[in-house]
Amino acid sequence: MNIKGRRKTAIVIGAGFSGITAAAALAAQGWEVQVLEKNSTPGGRARVLKKDGFTFDMGPSWYWMPEVIGSYFQRLGTSVEDHLDLKRLDPSYQVIFSRHNTLEVPADMSALRERFESLEPGAGRKLDRFLREARLKYEKGMGEFAAKPSLSIREFARWNLIRAAVRLDLFRSFSAHVRSYFRHPELLQLLEFPVLFLGAMPKHIPALYSMMNYADLSLGTWYPMGGFGKLVEAMVTVAESKGVKFMYDVDVRELTPGDGSVERVLTGKGVFTADVIISSADYHFTEQVLLPPAYRNYSASYWEKRVMAPSCLLYYIGVSKKIGRLRHHNLFFENSFDAHAASIYERPAYPRNPLYYVCCPSKTDDSVAPEGMENLFLLIPVAPGLEDTPAVRSSYFEHIMARLEAYCGEPIKEHIISYTDYAGEDFIRDYNAYKGNAYGLANTLRQTALLKPVIKNRKLDNLYYTGQLTVPGPGVPPAILSGQLVADYIIAYTKRSHYETSL
Repeated sequence: MNIKGRRKTAIVIGAGFSGITAAAALAAQGWEVQVLEKNSTPGGRARVLKKDGFTFDMGPSWYWMPEVIGSYFQRLGTSVEDHLDLKRLDPSYQVIFSRHNTLEVPADMSALRERFESLEPGAGRKLDRFLREARLKYEKGMGEFAAKPSLSIREFARWNLIRAAVRLDLFRSFSAHVRSYFRHPELLQLLEFPVLFLGAMPKHIPALYSMMNYADLSLGTWYPMGGFGKLVEAMVTVAESKGVKFMYDVDVRELTPGDGSVERVLTGKGVFTADVIISSADYHFTEQVLLPPAYRNYSASYWEKRVMAPSCLLYYIGVSKKIGRLRHHNLFFENSFDAHAASIYERPAYPRNPLYYVCCPSKTDDSVAPEGMENLFLLIPVAPGLEDTPAVRSSYFEHIMARLEAYCGEPIKEHIISYTDYAGEDFIRDYNAYKGNAYGLANTLRQTALLKPVIKNRKLDNLYYTGQLTVPGPGVPPAILSGQLVADYIIAYTKRSHYETSL
C-alpha cells in the first residue's frame, strides 16, 4: 500500500458504533472517510423506531461503562457532556423474583451493601471484597487486554500480562467465582444476570467477567435523555465535524480483490474505491458473501463451529396509560435462570418459562411517549438460529404480557396502541446477522482475544474488520473500543509502511 504524498482514503461499511468510531478516528488524523450504511439511519442495532408518537430504542438500553463511551468524545476534542444529558438511574434496576418479592438495586453503595446484608448475613462485607477484585479485573481487562488488536501471541508475552491473566481468573469459571463469595440464590441471580448475554452458561464464562458486576454496581446504570438514539446522533455529529461523510441506503454487494488488496466496493448505488476498507458489517457476511472464497480468513465450517451469543424476541409497545409497579429497567426472574440459559447455550430451543426484561424509559424521560402514556421495550433472550415465525412471536408475547399484567396487578394489553415485534429474521434482513444473532460472538475462554476472528484480512492488505464478532467483543463499549482499536492499528500500520517504502 503506497499512498505517500496524498490524502489517505477509507471506506467504512456500516454505521454502527464500531464503524462510526473507526471512521471518526481516521478522519481526525486527516483521512478522507466515507461510511456506507445499508439502512436509512445510523446506529446499526441501536437504531430508533418512531411510531404512533413513541420513540423506541430498537437495541441497546443499558448505558454502562460511561468512561469508555466518553473516551470517544474526548479523543475527538469534545466531551460527552457537551452532547448528552446523562442521568444516573436510582434504583439502577429492579429484579422481580415473584409478584411479592422484588429486589431494587440502589445506586448508593451503602444502601446496596445493606440490601445484600439483609438477604445473607455477612454479604455486605463480602460485597466490598468482591467489588474490589472486580475493579481490578475491570481496570486490567479494559486497559491491558481489551485494547490489544490480538493479531499475535507476542502482544501478550510480557510477564506483567501473563501475571495479570492469572490474577484475572481467566481460567476459573464465573459461577465458581461468585459462589466463593455468596450463597443466597437471589444474590447469585443478580450477579450472574449480566453474563447471560455473553454467550455461555455462567459455569463456562471466565471469572474475568465479574468486571461486569463492577460496571453495573459501582459505575452505575445511566440513561441519555431522549434515548440511546441520542448517543448515536451525537457520535455521528462529532464524526461529521471531523469530515466523515455518511451515505445511507447503500447496500454493499461485493468486495472485488486485485493485486493483494480490495480494489472496488460494489454497491446498489455504484462503485467505490479507497486505500483502506473497514467492514463493521457482520464479519461472517463480509467473508462468506462479499468476498470470493480464495480471499476469506475463515471457512463456512469454521463459522458453523463458533458459539454465538443470544438472539432475542423483541416487542416495542406503546401503552395509553401509566403503569404503576414498573421501573426504568425490570428483570423478570420468576422462573429458573439455569433452565433458560440451558435453552440458549446447551440445548438450543425456545424456553418453556422464559426470563424476560422490560425497559420502560418513559419512567425517566417524558419525551419518548405521549403525555400520560408508557413506552415499553420487552426482550426475551433466545438461542440464535431458531425458526422465527409469526406464531412463535405471538405466542411469547401473549405469555409475557399475561405475566406482566399479573405482576403489575392491572390490565395492560387492552391499552396497547402501538405494537411492533422484531426477532431473528429481522436481524438477518436489517444487519445480515449470522444466524440472526443479536449480541455477536460468545465470550467463552476459547473465543477470547487471539481466539476471536482477527481484525485484519490475511490475504488482502487493505481489508479490516471491526464490531461484535471480533475483539474485544459484544456490547456498546466494546464496539467503540473495537472501532478505535482498528483505526489505531491502521494509522500505525500505514505510517510504518510509509517509512519502509521511503528507505
